[in-house]
Amino acid sequence: MKSYREQLNFGEKTEDKCCEDQCIVLKGGNKVCLNCGMVLDVHLVENERRAYNNEEMEKRKQNEPRWREFGSRTVLPNHKIDYKGHYLNAEKKTLFLRLSKIQNSLISSIERNFWEAKPKMKQLTSKLNIPEYIHETAWKIYALTAKKKLTMGRSIEGFIAASLYVAIRVHELPKVLEEISDAAMIPRKSIIHSLGLLLKEILPELNLSYKPISVKQLIFKFGNELGLPIEIQKNALHLVSITSKRGLALIGKDPKGLAASAIYLAVKSTNKRMTQTEIAKAAKITEVTLRSRIKDFKTKLALVE
Repeated sequence: MKSYREQLNFGEKTEDKCCEDQCIVLKGGNKVCLNCGMVLDVHLVENERRAYNNEEMEKRKQNEPRWREFGSRTVLPNHKIDYKGHYLNAEKKTLFLRLSKIQNSLISSIERNFWEAKPKMKQLTSKLNIPEYIHETAWKIYALTAKKKLTMGRSIEGFIAASLYVAIRVHELPKVLEEISDAAMIPRKSIIHSLGLLLKEILPELNLSYKPISVKQLIFKFGNELGLPIEIQKNALHLVSITSKRGLALIGKDPKGLAASAIYLAVKSTNKRMTQTEIAKAAKITEVTLRSRIKDFKTKLALVE
């Protein structure tokens, strides 16, 4: 069996053609001819070896390419083997150690901030299944926040979550703040604190408008999560329209409570059974809030139990 160093050097002298019309491409770490299907060479740059702790990561990352979207494009690792698997002599070890220190000293604070924030935002958007265009807007908001040094002395995670929520509200995606807080695993107050700074300092500069989530969006969102028919969702929307015309204040009250109470009354008018606990859990509100909003609806509709 060939050693790892021999595998790295494998195929360097393959000059024979496999067929007359040779068309070689790199697929899955192998150089393959598309015409005849022959595997001509093993390209181990993309085949990273597994590492389970920091020591193994430092030892085994000698040949994978690392590209960055900002800052210096490459990393100078501190290991003893070159890209061909040959051991470095003492002079070259010292040289690359000095080059690595010099490169790290040239990295600015904003680049270090981006290196930490970019993977976290990508992970958060992936967890919430956020579209790519919203992710781009969120990153644009966060990048300007970091450049204006608003993140100094504050939580980076809070600004990441707040930037994503602002982008969601700009594009009117039906997601509530509690979903962002749960996915990011940070307190809701931390996001709200960062949110205030973004609305005051960043959005006017980017010419973006923050659009609060509406009761209509939440009715369809909660209705789909609860598996309700579209007729019940439309009845709930009709109840909101009637009560607003009769003087029910929709501004200044949590839209989640209004949407949940309208859904509950619409469900109760049919033969479908659903408890207040189920609806309150889907809307991420308490049952006390739900009963209070139901009382407001009944006052305007003059409904009797």
